[in-house]
Amino acid sequence: MMGLARTSLVLGVTGGLACGKSEVGRILKKMGFAVCDTDKIAHELMKKGNPVFLQVVEHFGKRILSGEGDISRGLLGEIVFKNPTELDALNRMVHPAVQSDLERWMTRAWQNQKHAAALIPLLFESGMENMGWDATLCVSSRDELVFQRLGKRGIEAADAARRVSAQMPLSEKELKADFVIQNTGTLEDLEKLTRETAHRIMAEK
Repeated sequence: MMGLARTSLVLGVTGGLACGKSEVGRILKKMGFAVCDTDKIAHELMKKGNPVFLQVVEHFGKRILSGEGDISRGLLGEIVFKNPTELDALNRMVHPAVQSDLERWMTRAWQNQKHAAALIPLLFESGMENMGWDATLCVSSRDELVFQRLGKRGIEAADAARRVSAQMPLSEKELKADFVIQNTGTLEDLEKLTRETAHRIMAEK
């Protein structure tokens, strides 16, 4: 994969919960980037009958299943965000499969010579920072804005705090990333910052 001659960029985009990764992904897509959301990959991998689905159900039991027999992300989240050991166990089951799918996607993007960006919430936690990115971006925000956004999603304060604390601190992600995009203003502000950052990376390549 690394040996392919290419002129396109491949970016790894991470950030904190409710900081605006998806919105940055939409902006990059408007700019012509191919965008891969690893949350969607994980969701597909955990669909009924897939090997990851079977692993997760074997570990957590039928208590995480909905009435239709699918994995309920809500029920699973209630367990793992209250228990770091169980969250680690889930990540060990899901991350390798996500990385394999992501590597195939990156290879196709490089072969197509198309700018690409992958949205990876746990980029640094999962060890996926060493996948040959041209640059890593951290989408960040202020705590009060994060909790405000989570509240609008119907997530109660105590649950939101548990979910935020389950991830690497934003300050640490900012230090590890090549570029930081602060999402503390309007969507127009975020678009301007995202475009400026992407153009800067293109100019430096």
